[in-house]
Amino acid sequence: MVGRLKGKRTVVTAAANGIGRAIAEFFVAEGATVWATDISDKALADIKRAKRAKLDVLSSDAVNTFAKDVGTIDILVNAAGFVHHGSVLECDEAAWDFSMDLNVKSMHRMIRAFIPGMLAQGKGSIVNIASGAGSVRGIPNRYVYGASKAAVIGLTKAVAADFIKKGIRANAICPGTIQSPSLDQRIAALAKLQGIGKKEARQMFIDRQPMGRLGTAEEIAWLAVYLGSDESSYTTGQIHLADGGFAL
Repeated sequence: MVGRLKGKRTVVTAAANGIGRAIAEFFVAEGATVWATDISDKALADIKRAKRAKLDVLSSDAVNTFAKDVGTIDILVNAAGFVHHGSVLECDEAAWDFSMDLNVKSMHRMIRAFIPGMLAQGKGSIVNIASGAGSVRGIPNRYVYGASKAAVIGLTKAVAADFIKKGIRANAICPGTIQSPSLDQRIAALAKLQGIGKKEARQMFIDRQPMGRLGTAEEIAWLAVYLGSDESSYTTGQIHLADGGFAL
């Protein structure tokens, strides 16, 4: 930790656990001023040295009010998301709408709210959490999740292209299978669905990773630090795979 983000004002969504939490903690450790946000502010209580705020990214009013209160930032990390399990046959309109709202439109809300301040200061970095599932690779039973994460990549590239000459960078991180509370829930759901033990279900997730192990949230956070920092000042509009060879 060498202060790679010293002086950077940062907002991180879904910071209560998993990838979002690791990013918030790493950003703090690297010297950034961090607003760690989540739908439950109580879950943020033990993130040290971060400013903590309850934020519903499904609400445009809530996002706009929050952005007005925070003011101009240097780095925006959009980590909120939901993994729907099933093919098109298991995806009704409610599941489609919720997945697209949380996985894609929440990023639209956040970017639209904070990018005017970035433009005013002539610089800013946007880091969106996409996935190895989607436009990178199709995965069984990830129908709407894959579609939403493919949309995240398209959104990221569009923002990068629109503002490339105005000091704004936008990049997407595409994780493979990462150990997190969300994964634990998916493992439990898979075990119940197939009538198998959780250990066997977990092994199924591990086996689809060519590297032979799950990734960690910290491994994704290091990449986010790089993309948020000035070290990546010549990098924009790109997808960055951290997937243990998942897309090979």
